[in-house]
Amino acid sequence: MDWLTKTAADQGRAIAAGTLDPVDLTQAYLDVAAANPDASRIYARMTPDRALAEAGAARTRAQQGFRVSPLDGVPISWKDLFDTAGIVTEAGSALLEGRTPQTDADVIGKATSLGLICLGKTHMSELAFSGLGLNPITATPPCVNDPDGISGGSSSGAAASVAFGLAAAAIGSDTGGSVRIPAAWNDLVGLKTTTGRLPLTGVVPLCRQFDTIGPLTRSVEDATLLLAAMEAAHPMDLRGASLSGTRFLVLETVVFDGIEDTPAQAFEESVARLEVAGATITRGALPDVADALALTPLLYAPEAYGEWQGVIEANPDKMFAEILERFRSGAKVSAPDYIQGWHQLERLRKSYYAETAGYDAVIMPACPILPPHTERLLSDHEYYVDRNLLALRNTRVGNLMGSASLTLPTGVPSCGLMFVTPPLSEERLLRLGSAAEAALG
Repeated sequence: MDWLTKTAADQGRAIAAGTLDPVDLTQAYLDVAAANPDASRIYARMTPDRALAEAGAARTRAQQGFRVSPLDGVPISWKDLFDTAGIVTEAGSALLEGRTPQTDADVIGKATSLGLICLGKTHMSELAFSGLGLNPITATPPCVNDPDGISGGSSSGAAASVAFGLAAAAIGSDTGGSVRIPAAWNDLVGLKTTTGRLPLTGVVPLCRQFDTIGPLTRSVEDATLLLAAMEAAHPMDLRGASLSGTRFLVLETVVFDGIEDTPAQAFEESVARLEVAGATITRGALPDVADALALTPLLYAPEAYGEWQGVIEANPDKMFAEILERFRSGAKVSAPDYIQGWHQLERLRKSYYAETAGYDAVIMPACPILPPHTERLLSDHEYYVDRNLLALRNTRVGNLMGSASLTLPTGVPSCGLMFVTPPLSEERLLRLGSAAEAALG
């Protein structure tokens, strides 16, 4: 059996049953990566010594019948903005070249204590400030569905590591869509957790008001187990999840503007499957969403530039020009405008949740476009800006509203179906996602 492409949960069950050895599994991933010419575009660096040591400990626990979690012994990858003790962590940027933390990020520490194995650190958009995954400074990971296309960002290598069979699952970050876009474009499940649910200690920041952590996986069950591992909590039970009697609101404000034919058709086909499974679908406009999206320039770039201005301006020539320009746009926003923008967003959030309170989730296409091609993005500035904004638009709804959000594969390559639920509703969201996953086949 080819265990490398099985779900993390299935691998964990096989380890528990004694039919899969954690050391053999880990070595197999390392061997496949060593033989794969694209691995260097996916992993910024692998951590074989750490991985095999952790696998050996997992093997001993399994042999003695003392496994510490359902994923004890399962190898995963981590986006290269999570600190790893004694291992370089550069966040996809030459500005941080050689940066070597002394301790693991909080979530890595918890996951490791529950037996997750760190295979390595994956490439990403520079300082996580792009939804495309294009990074000519370090590497641009491939898309599993298009050899000429990008994998989506900023957790680009995270998605590719799973999609190309180089990790059982991956952990990324999501500030405006950076888990869900690459998950959608590589036919994976992507979970954006509520802002503040998972601690950001030891995570290289972008916009602390929006930064979140989330898994990219082959199944909703895997996402559920990884969330529990990063919280050092008992995983929730997905058994009995059903769409019978659920109510979903198809958001018709903004998120369908400029949508390409394939994602639009994939979304409608998916909605029809949800209805067959027992969901009631309502379609409606929520003007608050458009008003919130309009605040994006006031809120994201100023905070990002405030975080990184000193480092950037000390060596601006080390940056990809498109990312540099995006950071510097934050300098044009005044402090009063930034503060007023946040006040307005807080009012819009209250209105949005009042309007959507009667629904189990708001749903929309995860991304309105298919993966753009690398060469055109590198040669056409206007195209780069347009594709980046479009790629991030739908996912950013969840970030602006402070929501939990989940994207699922639709069965159409590089097209995801996204669910958005209120803050700290991950348990409800994952049960809905599990039922929807079954409905979508």
